Amino acid sequence: MSIAQKLMSAAGGGPKEQFIAVADGNSPYVMAYPWSDVGFGTKFSDPSTLPAGSGRGVAFSPSGDAIAVAHTSSPYITAYPWSGSGFGTKFSNPSTLPANTGLGVAFSPSGDAIAVAHLSSPYITAYPWSGSGFGTKFSDPSTLPADNGKGVAFSPSGDAIAVAHSNAPRISAYPWSGSGFGTKFSNPSTLPNNDGNGVAFSPSGDAIAVSHAVSPYVAAYPWSGSGFGTKFSNPSTLPAGTGNGVAFSPSGDAVAIAHLSSPYITAYPWSGSGFGTKFSNPSTLPADTGRGVAFSPSGDAIAVAHSSSPCITAYPWSGSGFGTKFSDPSTSPSFLGYGVSFTEV
Repeated sequence: MSIAQKLMSAAGGGPKEQFIAVADGNSPYVMAYPWSDVGFGTKFSDPSTLPAGSGRGVAFSPSGDAIAVAHTSSPYITAYPWSGSGFGTKFSNPSTLPANTGLGVAFSPSGDAIAVAHLSSPYITAYPWSGSGFGTKFSDPSTLPADNGKGVAFSPSGDAIAVAHSNAPRISAYPWSGSGFGTKFSNPSTLPNNDGNGVAFSPSGDAIAVSHAVSPYVAAYPWSGSGFGTKFSNPSTLPAGTGNGVAFSPSGDAVAIAHLSSPYITAYPWSGSGFGTKFSNPSTLPADTGRGVAFSPSGDAIAVAHSSSPCITAYPWSGSGFGTKFSDPSTSPSFLGYGVSFTEV
């Protein structure tokens, strides 16, 4: 971005700066880059205080002024201020920590709450969030998820929160308000077939999708103020293996699943009728198991965090599907890419 464009962005007009972050299995456990229409920029300096263990999930706040990493060692969640200069000084840990390894993290749409899906009861932990960082932990939901929390998402309107987890019902959802968790919604009438690993709401909030461990590897449902509707039909061509991550495009016209087994990423048109006919696979596939997936804020790119170098792979995205793979970042994650998130500021 040019100096003139940056000045326009700072003044509230013109192009915004975009960034991409990857949760990394090895130190420094999180890596972040500028993002543009030509792909990855030069990696930002690592945070001065690293997350304490393998990064498993990453999320930017809605305004792009903070970034949080769910990870394997105490405190299980680590957050930093974020700006065009990269990571700021780590926020203080929450006074009450998640119970075990953090696997997923999400901010509420208004940016006033943060939630962590984690191993060990209560499997989901949420806190108020402000410019000062973590507030006092919200009370646990009265009905907990059934087992290990693996993915978490807030609805676009911020009035619901969903947790993908081990053991039936494999997806649990709750009303959400400034007071925290409400009474759990009824389970969907047709459950995901095995452990829920990832969850996403559509941008309009009228659908919810769960990536899971056994065929068909993804389950999607209408969503309303009453909770889950009747499950959409499975896609005619299924993902090739265990669904690990799921994301809708910002315009809500596509859904993508990161999964085990080649091609490691599978994407479909999405509409009020559910899944359309699978898009062609990218011409250059991710190197190994897809673990996380995200679309850029403008919807013109898609990125997959995956096993094996380069651990993050990104493509142009359009109504026709995947474009020609962007060049790998010059400094790539060193082990396993577990999660990926975009923001723009």
